[in-house]
Amino acid sequence: MNDAKIRATIEDSIATKQRLLAHCTPAITRLCELGVATLRGGGKILLCGNGGSACDAAHAAGELVGWFEQKQRRGYAAIALGQSVPTLTAIGNDAGYEHVFAREVEAIGRAGDLLIGFTTSGGSKNVVMALKQARSQGLATAVLCGEKRGAAIDHADVAVQVPSGNTARIQESHLVCVHILCASIEDALLA
Repeated sequence: MNDAKIRATIEDSIATKQRLLAHCTPAITRLCELGVATLRGGGKILLCGNGGSACDAAHAAGELVGWFEQKQRRGYAAIALGQSVPTLTAIGNDAGYEHVFAREVEAIGRAGDLLIGFTTSGGSKNVVMALKQARSQGLATAVLCGEKRGAAIDHADVAVQVPSGNTARIQESHLVCVHILCASIEDALLA
């Protein structure tokens, strides 16, 4: 990759984050409020996604259970779904891959918890099914997605729609949202 292409990629990433700032701040604020309320109420945060979005879910869970910026605090209840290979493959094999997250929500989700789904397309079937399952059990729901309106939005109490159709730019912005969520939870629960 030459310097011009590198520069163009970085500039596109910056432009996407500027649009995120201009258009998504209210949704990000609401996501943070849901996260804080969930943990204050004794609930847990469940997270799910596919591929790079699975990494975003695991990253968020790791920051919450471990720590983000505040090293002197208790761990917060957060679980990234789909991380157990035996569970993932058993559900996928026996029921179909679209059920992998919903089945975990059914097993461990409780009213008062929050499910956050990551789907750059907004339409990942297994994320949509997990959101539906979560709602049926009384969990709060949120989705982080891209600008394309997918079915996941219809099953989310809050949707952060990154104003981009480029998967890499969407995922980069999701990481910013994860860090904002973790910082806001630490700030609120340590206040």
